[in-house]
Amino acid sequence: MTHARYAFIKAGWHADIVDQSLAGFREVIQQNQVDAFDVPGAFEIPLLARELASSGDYTAVIGAAFVVDGGIYRHDFVSSAVVDGLMRAQMDAGVPVLSVVLTPHNFQDSEAHIAFFKAHFVEKGREAARAALAVSELRGRKVA
Repeated sequence: MTHARYAFIKAGWHADIVDQSLAGFREVIQQNQVDAFDVPGAFEIPLLARELASSGDYTAVIGAAFVVDGGIYRHDFVSSAVVDGLMRAQMDAGVPVLSVVLTPHNFQDSEAHIAFFKAHFVEKGREAARAALAVSELRGRKVA
């Protein structure tokens, strides 16, 4: 039986929030099965995701980022480009590439919002882990 490996790519912007998705992921999938990679921001995730997915080393690749309105430009184009890039990486490599790239309608750098999104990212990490397991099982890969 093949031992499944997962690549988890995290954007550095709002790392205190984004890192919570990896914590949630590791609640479902054993830590020794997960290789974590840090990139500066969300835009850098798709290229690394495609490279890791194409390597043949991973059962699935997960990208995580928190894309918020910075006041200078519209954040929705960034999240759209990243999610489109993740889909292309998945299709090019033939390996599941899952998204925990979240773009809230509103985010304020307040204690309440930070606490809410930290908890939300933990749950999204768990959901990504369950999705990675389910997709891998559907595709006939060994996930023990």
